[in-house]
Amino acid sequence: MIRGFPVRRSLEGERFQVIVIGGGINGVAIARQCARAGRRTLLLEQHDFAAGTTSRSTRIIHGGLRYLEHGEIGLVRESLKERERLLRERPHLVHPMQFLLALDKNSRRSALNIRAGLWLYRKLAGARSGRDSGREARRKLERLLDAGQHWSIFSFEDAQCEFPERLVAEWLVEAAEAGAVGRNYTEALAVDVRYGRVAGVLVRDRRTGNEERVETSWVINATGPWVDRICQRSRVTKAPMIGGVRGSHIVLPRFAGAPDAAVYTEARDGRPVFLIPWNEQLLVGTTEVPDHHDPGKAQPSAEEIAYLLRAVLQLYPRAKLSEYDIRFSFSGIRPLPSNRESDVSAVTRKHYLHDHKCDGVEHMISVIGGKLTTAANLARQCAQKIGVSPRSAPTLAFAPAGSLEMLLEPWTAELTNAGLSEDLARTIVEWHGKRSPVIARLAKSRPEFRTPLCSHCSHIVAEAVDAFGSESALTLADVLLRRVPVALGACWSQSCAREAAARIGAAMQWDQMRTATELEDFEMEKSTFLRPPGNLKATLPTAAD
Repeated sequence: MIRGFPVRRSLEGERFQVIVIGGGINGVAIARQCARAGRRTLLLEQHDFAAGTTSRSTRIIHGGLRYLEHGEIGLVRESLKERERLLRERPHLVHPMQFLLALDKNSRRSALNIRAGLWLYRKLAGARSGRDSGREARRKLERLLDAGQHWSIFSFEDAQCEFPERLVAEWLVEAAEAGAVGRNYTEALAVDVRYGRVAGVLVRDRRTGNEERVETSWVINATGPWVDRICQRSRVTKAPMIGGVRGSHIVLPRFAGAPDAAVYTEARDGRPVFLIPWNEQLLVGTTEVPDHHDPGKAQPSAEEIAYLLRAVLQLYPRAKLSEYDIRFSFSGIRPLPSNRESDVSAVTRKHYLHDHKCDGVEHMISVIGGKLTTAANLARQCAQKIGVSPRSAPTLAFAPAGSLEMLLEPWTAELTNAGLSEDLARTIVEWHGKRSPVIARLAKSRPEFRTPLCSHCSHIVAEAVDAFGSESALTLADVLLRRVPVALGACWSQSCAREAAARIGAAMQWDQMRTATELEDFEMEKSTFLRPPGNLKATLPTAAD
């Protein structure tokens, strides 16, 4: 049982036209699409929205340059189209980013093949195809690279979503506005199948332990690496559909001279590794390790951490980084299609929708694969597959040309005109976009709502209050790790957590016991998610060979 939750009304006996199981980016996108089309939709998540693979990703919105090697041109074209859509519709969360591809003389990829691939990549991207704005970034990287090796450096443009948790929160609000009911901390125990057709879902409220049966016409199993577990519990299919692959990351401080561009390179075994400026830090990932254990307990191994650190040292030997510089590490399980390929990097990154009609169960779909970039398109395809009109509500979009400041200026001006300082207005806009006026009204309503979450943080208590009121947050951890994810920042400490808990608790009128409980649970969840690296002395020499 989870402590400190508010009471929610029972779902027992209610009927929904669609139940979506899984509250990651794919599940939330599907629920949003179905609700906007007028279907009564229930979204279930066993933990918190975006707490699984979504929050453990490399946080890039990309076309998939390396997918071209496997001939997946259709996937690249789809991904690039969705990248442009996100850049237009969510400019506060999805930003263009310059990438540098740095290959040493041992790379199995020739310069000619790389240039041909980049030409095709830019051609498929369309509007951005003619630009090469990476000359200065390349020169800067060349000055930093290991001088003892010959490096070939190429540039291309993709995008970054620093906080996909925020994207999920926005889509969740839009789904609720369209009539969807979202329930986090609610586990789908099994799909109820009667006479070869979906009839309902048995759910358990993890706060209280209460079990309820909810009726439905359609079930969408969008649980990512948990897809097979739902099917097995429901006795829908026996053959595994998911081949889980663990992707691990490390987070380092920004060292002197670190480039502003992201770097895409190869580790010693030829696998791709990204070094990406993120949240005033450096995010390094990812590994590809088959993992068939509980996805909720995925943790980086010492070998993976050493492997990633070695990839950084290969590029930047003069940075003198060691395992003691690693701030934290984390892992997620990619829900790739089950495949017997020995090389997991060759497994397709395409998503597909498995109709369980072929397994003797009608009106149940399982989502296999998927990624941040293509979540909205996956949702449209899923809606069409179950006979739902793909129409969507209008969204505020900007032309992709111009700087981020120009794109966000209308929202910032609206908040400054409402009496907020320019710095505070920009802070709110960069994370909340078109919902910023809602935060501004809260901030103006009470002085304590304008208080920073901690003494050196620019985000304020009003953002946390809105997370509880509008974005389905139920715990302090939901807020600080996912809705207003300041706890992922470079400066965050236990004293920051205590300050934030006290200020949010006061605003939410928690008593001392509730505040202490929330803080304790937050620290426990944070330490489980963001792991210290431990002692790597035994593994670093092996990784360096």
